Order: sequence, then C-alpha cells, then structure tokens
Amino acid sequence: MASRKKCLVLGFLAFLWAEWGTEGQEEEEQTCRLLGKFDLNGYVDAQNHSVIIGGLFPIHSRTIPANESILEPVSAKCEGFNFRGFRWMKTMIHTIKEINERKDILPNTTLGYQIFDTCFTISKAMESALVLLTGQEENRPNYRNSTGAYLAGIVGSGGSSLSIAASRILGLFYLPQVGYASTCTVLSDKYQFPSYIRTIASDKFQSEAMVKLIQHFGWVWIGTIAADDDYGKYGVKVFKEKLESVNLCIAFSEILPKVYSKEKMHKVVDAVRTSTAKVIVLYTSDIDLSPFVLEMVYHNITDRTWIASEAWITSASIAKPEYFPYFGGSIGFAVPRSDIPGLKEFLYDIHPSRDPNDVLTIEFWQTAFNCTWPNSSVPYNTDHRVNMTGKEDRLHAMSDRFCTGEEKLEDLKNTYLDVSQLRITNNVRQAVYAMAYALDRLSRCEEGRGPFIPGHGCAYIPDFEPWQLMFYMKTLKFTTHDGRKIQIDIAGDVTGYYDLLNWQLDDNGDIAFVKVGEYIFTQSKFEFMIRKNSTIFWNTESSKIPHSVCTDLCPPGTRKGIRQGEPICCFDCIPCADGHVSRTAGQRECEQCGEDYWSNAEKSECVLKEVEFLAYDEALGFTLVILSIFGALVVLAVTVVYVIYRHTPLVNANGRELSFLIQVSLTITVLSSLLFIGKPYNWSCMARQVTLALGFSLCLACILGKTISLFLAYRISKSKTRLISIRPLYRKIIILISVLVEVGICTAYLVLEPPRVYKNMESQNIKIIFECNEGSVEFLCSMFGVDVFLALLCFLTTFVARQLPDNYYEGKCITFGMLVFFIVWISFVPAYLSTKGKFKVAVEIFAILASSYGLLGCLFAPKCFIILLRPKRNTDEIVGGRVPAIDKSIQLTSASLSSELNTTVSAVVGD
Repeated sequence: MASRKKCLVLGFLAFLWAEWGTEGQEEEEQTCRLLGKFDLNGYVDAQNHSVIIGGLFPIHSRTIPANESILEPVSAKCEGFNFRGFRWMKTMIHTIKEINERKDILPNTTLGYQIFDTCFTISKAMESALVLLTGQEENRPNYRNSTGAYLAGIVGSGGSSLSIAASRILGLFYLPQVGYASTCTVLSDKYQFPSYIRTIASDKFQSEAMVKLIQHFGWVWIGTIAADDDYGKYGVKVFKEKLESVNLCIAFSEILPKVYSKEKMHKVVDAVRTSTAKVIVLYTSDIDLSPFVLEMVYHNITDRTWIASEAWITSASIAKPEYFPYFGGSIGFAVPRSDIPGLKEFLYDIHPSRDPNDVLTIEFWQTAFNCTWPNSSVPYNTDHRVNMTGKEDRLHAMSDRFCTGEEKLEDLKNTYLDVSQLRITNNVRQAVYAMAYALDRLSRCEEGRGPFIPGHGCAYIPDFEPWQLMFYMKTLKFTTHDGRKIQIDIAGDVTGYYDLLNWQLDDNGDIAFVKVGEYIFTQSKFEFMIRKNSTIFWNTESSKIPHSVCTDLCPPGTRKGIRQGEPICCFDCIPCADGHVSRTAGQRECEQCGEDYWSNAEKSECVLKEVEFLAYDEALGFTLVILSIFGALVVLAVTVVYVIYRHTPLVNANGRELSFLIQVSLTITVLSSLLFIGKPYNWSCMARQVTLALGFSLCLACILGKTISLFLAYRISKSKTRLISIRPLYRKIIILISVLVEVGICTAYLVLEPPRVYKNMESQNIKIIFECNEGSVEFLCSMFGVDVFLALLCFLTTFVARQLPDNYYEGKCITFGMLVFFIVWISFVPAYLSTKGKFKVAVEIFAILASSYGLLGCLFAPKCFIILLRPKRNTDEIVGGRVPAIDKSIQLTSASLSSELNTTVSAVVGD
C-alpha cells in the first residue's frame, strides 16, 4: 500500500515538473536547471547518529508577503520571531540529549535531530516536510531516499493547519508524526491521517470542558471567534455541536482573518461591541489573536469575559499588563503544567558568538535585547504587516545599537526563559519521548516473537520501515517524569486533562495564571471541578459573574414562548394559564394542577382549591340554622298551647289529632333544613330530600283530611241534609295511604339510585363545590310530585269550601296556606336553577322555611291569637256559627255538630 501511494505521488509530481519544464523546451539547449532552493532555517545534528528525529516548530510567526512582480516560484522568507516556538524547539534538543544520556532507553542507539522553522505557515510546513522526506533542499520534485541518517519520524508541526498539511504528505509514506500542539479533531481520522499521533488532547475534550464551564456559571448566550484555519474552524464547529446539545445558544460566530483585512476585522469588532453576549469563546492561537487584541484596545471595548482555548491562555505575548483592562479575568483551559529538570539551565546556555552561522540564535539575541549583532546580515525586527490604519508598517531593518555580547539573559522578562508555565513545552518533551519509547520497543524485539506476520519477524534499527515503527506507536504506553501515564489510543489521541486558569494581577502588577479548577479523567468519566476557596477575578463593572443571556430566565408563573426564526435562548415569557403553574424559573411548559388543586395568583404553586359548601360557621349558614331552630321552637310553642287548651272548642274544631300531626310534620320539615347545612356526606345527601319529602307528605295528607271534612261540611250546608258523613277512620286511611305511597317511592329511590356526595369542579375552576348528586331525577320528581298532588287536592277542596261563614276560620286559613305554599315553590324553581354552589342550597332552605312558616302561620296563628288573646271568642256559639237562613238548625263546626248532630253527621265529629 505504501509503495502504491508513493508511486501515485511521484507520478503527480512528475506531471507538475513536466508542466513547469515546458518553457525550457523552447530553448535549443535541453539541460535542466534548479529553479531554486527552499529558504529554511533550523538545526541539524545527524552525524554519528544512525537514527534522527525530525522537528517542525513555529520559530517565526509569519512569512514576508511575496513580491508579485516575480513570476517564478520563490521560497518565502520569515519574520516575527516567536520566543515561545523557539523554546519548544530548544526543549526538543534538550530532551534528545537527555534520552541519549539514559541507559534504560535505546542503550545502543543515539538519536540525532533535524529541525526546521515552519514560520507558522502552511507553505513552510510543506517545504520542511518535503526536505525531511527527500533529503535535499531543492524545490525540484525528485523524491529519493535520504543520503544521511535514517529518519524515524517527525515531531510537529505546531498549529493544527500545519500538522494537517504536513501529515497529508507524511501519511502517504506512513512516516510517524507526533504532534505536541495540534488539537484539531479531524486529525483523529486515521483514514486521512494514518500516521499521525499526538501528546495533546483533541479539541473534543476541550470543547466538552468549555461547555461544562459555561453550564457551571449559568451562561446561555455565547459568542465565538475562531482563527481562519483548521484549528479555529474545527474547534468552534465541535464546540457549537456540544453547546447546542445542551440547549445553549450561539449569539454570533466570527472568523479572524489570517492576513489583516480592515473590513473583516471591523466586522468581528462590531459583532463583539453590538452583541448582548458578554461571554465570548476565542478559538485561536496567540499569533493570530494579536491583531484582534490591538483592535480591542484601539476601540476600548471592555466588560467582556473571554473563554480561552489552550493555544493562548498562557501566552505571554497576550498576557501583558497593558491588555489587562480588556482581557483581564479571561478564563480557559490549559494542558497540565510540569517542571522539566535541567531545562532552565539549558535555555540559558545560549549565545550567538558560539556559531556565527546560527542565524536563529543571532535573531533571538537581536530581538530579545533590541540590538544588532555586529557583522551579521540577519534582519532585525522587520514587520511587513498592514496596521490598523491600513498602511504598511516597515520598520528599519537594523537597530541603531550594536549588541556587545555582554547582555545578560537574567535581566530579560522573556517568554523564552519563562519556565513557570511549561505546558505545551512539556508536550514537546512527551512527543520526543513517545518516539524514543517506540524505537526502544522496536529495538528490543526478539526474532520469532515479533509482531510482524509471517514468521513473527522483527524490525531492526536503522533499516526498518516507517509502518513497522507505527505499529509500536499505536500501542504505546509510558509514564512521564512527573508520574503521569500516557496511553495513545487507536485514533492516536491521549486522554484530556486540563487546568482551569484565570487571569489575575499579582502583587507586582503582572498577569498571573491562577489555577481555579480542573477537568480530569476519573473512573472512565470526565469531571469538571472548581477548586474550593478559589477566587475568580471577573472583569465586569460589578466584579461579579457576568450575565450573558439573550433573554432573562422566565420567572416562576410564566413559560418560554418561542420566537420564530430566533435561537431557543431568545424567547418571550408568557404567563401560565389558569390552573397551570411553573414552579421554577425557565420552564418551557406550565404544569397542570391536579383536580383538587388550582394555581395561586402568581401561577407559581398549586394550592388546594377552596372547598365551598354552606357551612354552619358562616353568616348565611348560621342565620338559616337560627331560623330553622326558631321555627321548630314556634311549632313546639303552638303544640304546648294546643296541649294546654286541648278541650276548648277551637282546638277540637275539625280534628285535634290532625292538628298535632301537622305540627309534628312542620317540625320535621323545619328541622330537615339543618341537613342541608354543613359539609355534605352520603348519609346526609340521602336523608335530606327523603326527610323533606316525607315531612311535607305527612303535613299535606293531614291537611287533606281537614279539607275533606270542610268540603263535606260545605256540602251539608248546600244539600240541607244530615246524611253526608265521613268516618274518622277514613281520614286516617287517606293519611296512611298518602304517607305509604311516599315512603314506597323514597325507599325505591334510596335502594336503586341513591344520592351521593359530588365534587363539582365545573361551575368554578378555583373552587370545589361539595354538593349532592341527587341521583335519579325521575325518583326525585316522583317524591315531590306526590306532595304537589296532595297540595293541589288540599287547595281545590278548601277553595270550594271558602264560602263557609266568616266566623269559621279553618277553610280560609288552609286556602291561604296552600297559596303561600304554591307561591313559594313556584318561585323557588327558577331561583334554584339560576344559582350555583352554596347559594343553591340556601335557596332550597329558604323555600323549605318559607313554606313551613307560611303553613304554620296560616293554619295556627289565627287560632293561637284567639286562644291566647281573645278567649271569649273560644266558645261553641262563636266558634260554631250558624248556617244561612235555609236551615239555621245545622251547626257548621265540629263542636256544634258534636252536640247537636252527634248521631247523623259524623263527618265533622272530632276524633
């Protein structure tokens, strides 16, 4: 497979060479010429070493723009010395020297190195990769094996875009490449990058950690700014996916241009300034971020909290005190720091006088001490970038002050010498050790027990194939000097561990990277933890946690209403409907309360519905109770009067026993109203209507007995005969039959379809009305239909006998009593149907009491008045009266009939 890929690449490059050579064919001379050499800088130590390791580091930050007037391809020159990248490169050299001094790793093999500057650009990374593969510094595409030491693999290339570009070439030959700073998730794709592994975690882990951080502080409205490269774009892409999976929103997403563009940069600045998002994620390297930082300072944009990616959170070029008002309080994740033994001393062991051809050391010295090294052609501090005003800024090529060589590195406050935050630097060390451990395992292979089939063969240094070393790289496990275990998985990745850092000012006014938390791997899962007692500095006006939302959380009692076409974090707060509540802030839906509950005024809690029934302790109920008891006492008083004056003519008139029964029935009806008051129960629901119906049926049956007697008395007066009679037994039979019919209907009602307690929740949503479900309407109508029928008979018979003499009161009293009865109950029906709840019960009680009081007053009030206040009128002569002139001998009262017609007219004889 590797040979096939190599042939394809060689064929493609041969085609390009043929195209480039067409111009030369116009000349008669058929000789080839070199178009030029790659302009590369670096360090090489390959002599006396059988195996070398390549290195790619961003020692410069950019290339000088090409001269467009030159048509031939020219290798670009670099500018913008990068102290951080220079330290990484020195760390690789230091680590290789350390490995060579060890006896437990590659005891019989020493490692060399060949390191190139990628200038943080893809073109230089590609040039460096081609040189490492071909062994020549020509840009002529003629692939051949290196004539020097054997190349085992490459450490690099710094940024993700550089690693992707280099890996697309190196992967064709399956040459191992170990990344130390490239976190782009696409590099985990082994189909595209089969030989790439890394000692820094993928952005997949960093994005998860960022989302955990955002959730922890309750931010939901986040802006994103990414570098215009694979690192920024893929990093923000993964971050967005994870952010949206937990229902958080992106306020804006902008791209920082690689080459300064006033329009593009102002677009990014305007997005930051106008957005309501106060928390912004910056997925970029420190080199790409520098122009943006200057823009923030230029436009004086503050009160923003920046979430930093691991590429710039510890960058000394950004973490400057003059930038603190704008970027202070930045919080972000960094790879774990470490102390590397002996590195500080190695970094200080540098001086340009040792090698006049060491252009990188000379440039470092010139840039660090702001001077020019004598007799050197190395340019000083050249900057061809376009500044914020849109003009090209060309600084002088040489400094006015010459370097003396006596400058002291100890006086520098320089990123190169800062070993307090060795994070990516430590990854460089681990990358070199990963290559060394893989070579060590390869060298310790025993023939016949090797991993390569057939024959379980081994590979040997220095003539192994790259894919054989990759076998050991993909299954690599080792422990670092600080005790951390490194294990590379099948995708070439390592587990993500991060420190959560916060930018704060120290006592000296410098920016300190304060560790306030961590994102660690424990027991097969990741945990985000904020350190206890850690103080986070927030660069806000209030110095408190920033508030970054599109819309504030809807308070309890409201729900989120979607705004069409806007992110889910932008919404309207809609009050919950009646009977629905939202107990916590930010609920999407309101919850419906249970059937016994209703929402409170704020719609934040379900409270028990108010239970409504006609209670004894409320004014209306208490009044009705008083009226009921008072009515019963009045009936009792009448009964007492009748008992005391039971032998008087007026009491004996038309049936004394019937009067007592009527009084008993009225007591029942009056007191039955008490069953309607209070919380209803099943037994009270069954008792109330039955008691009322039986009470009225007994009362009306007794009155019917009286009215029949009056009706016969009236017939006697009209027929002038003494032969019309009714026995007392028949009146008792009428009463008994009437009551038995009523009892039978009531019994069937209670047995077949009895009334039950009913919670009425339909009439009023906020109340539960306890009332009685009367069961069968047919039975209920039948019960009270009997009472209506009896009342109608009473009224008709007394109406006919209304022409009896004026001094006979019974007929007229019953007539008025029946009129009151009918008026009350006829008016009761519409009033009953038009009311609800406890007032419906009150209307029925008023009807019961009114009809009872009406019958009591009409039947007994006139007689009691005569008995108590006009006793002289309570005589047989006055009570009895006389019939008209036709037959004055006929007495009309029970008393007179008893004395004069006791043998013939038994219809009016008292029992």
